[in-house]
Order: sequence, then structure tokens, then C-alpha cells
Amino acid sequence: MSVHEQFAEDLALYALGALEGGERASLEKHLEECASCRRELEQLRGDAALLALTTSGPRPPARAKSRLIDAVAREPRVQRAKLRAPLWALLGWLATAAMILVAVTLWMQNTHLISTVTSLSGMLEKEKSESEQARRIAEILHAPDAASYVIMPVSIRTMPPSGKAIYSRERSGLIFMASNLKPLPAQKAYELWLIPMQGAPIPAGMFKPDTHGSAMVMNPRLPVGVEAKAFAITIEPEQGSNTPTMPIVMMGAGG
Repeated sequence: MSVHEQFAEDLALYALGALEGGERASLEKHLEECASCRRELEQLRGDAALLALTTSGPRPPARAKSRLIDAVAREPRVQRAKLRAPLWALLGWLATAAMILVAVTLWMQNTHLISTVTSLSGMLEKEKSESEQARRIAEILHAPDAASYVIMPVSIRTMPPSGKAIYSRERSGLIFMASNLKPLPAQKAYELWLIPMQGAPIPAGMFKPDTHGSAMVMNPRLPVGVEAKAFAITIEPEQGSNTPTMPIVMMGAGG
């Protein structure tokens, strides 16, 4: 067997990328010195490329297919199986790793997108609520029928507490502010009452003063269209009461 015939058996596997180890190194060294084998390698690579087009492109020349098959057939079967198996196994692992990488990347992007949307939705909802509250306050303050009620203590004392309620019957809106309120016992709270022209007092909000004795009630739930005669304040349990608990500590009529 000549030198060219010896290396010609490995050229087909080298053209397919399936030749490894010392055989590959020996062939590459031979190719550097042998123009004939280099031409044969280029022809085999061309034949392999044409053969790869059979599934999606024009049919390659029969000569190219025959040359590549004959060249591969000259290799011992045991050797081809031994060399090809690691190649296909490696390709399989690479494909699996690529799929996992894409899946993890998409999952991270999706998680970040969901977090961003949730954060923006919360900010939008908060701004919407604050805007609605400001609009309601402005409506009550500028309502044509808005009347103010100065609420004073029933009994006079030093630095007396005081309160002011602004009420709109048409919009069922109420803004109440108080100052110098006396601290409350444990589990107790102040309750504001709307005293209508007719009927029983209507609960208009629970509140506790801060460390400076100040407190505020904004837009409590009230029946629509109730005309107020006065507003009063009593001390009630923290959960509130349906009817005032005597005595009334503060009271004021419209003016």
C-alpha cells in the first residue's frame, strides 16, 4: 500500500469532521506536504456539501454522491462507529445545553417583565386614588351648598378643643378637622355624628387625635341628600356605635 493509499482511507472521515486523535494529526501533517491529497480532500468536501443539499435543494451529481459513499465505505466499520459516536453525542449535548440556556433566558426576562408591570400598576393605582381624593375635596370645598360648622366643647376648659366640619348635601361629602382634643382611654375613640333635620343621628366617622391633639375625617360614607342640622362628637368603643353614647363632648350647628 502506497503512502497516498494509506491516507486516502482517512480523507473521507476527515472531510466529514469525524477523524480524531493521532490519525487526524498524521493526516494533517501529510496534507501539508501532499498536493494530490489536498485536491482529493477538497473534492470530498465538495461532494459532502452537494450531498447535504439533497433534502432542500437541487439533486447533486451522482458522481459526487458515489465518490463520497465509496470513500466512506473504505473505512473499517468498527473505526467509523467508534469515531462518529462521540461526535453525535457531543452535538446532542450542545443542542440540549442551548435549549436550556434559551429557556432560562426567556424565564428571567418574563419574570422581570411581570415585576415591572406589577410595580407600574401599583404606582398608577396609587396616583389614581390620590387624584380622586383631591378631586373630591375640591368639589366639597367649592360646592354651592357647602356650609361650615364650628364644633366647640359643651363645657369650657383651658385650651379648649375645637373642630370644623365642611359638608355638602348634594355631593354627600364631608371634611372634618379638629385640634386640642383630649387624649382617650385605651380602646376608645371619638365618633363624629351628623345630626339631620329629622331622624336619628348618623355615624360620620371614627378618629383618634395625634400627639398634638389634632385629627381629621375625610369623606366618610354618608346617605345621599341628607340635610344637616348640626354635627356632634362622642366617645365610643374603637369599633364605633350605631347610636351616640352620652354625654356629647362637642357639638356645632351650621352657620
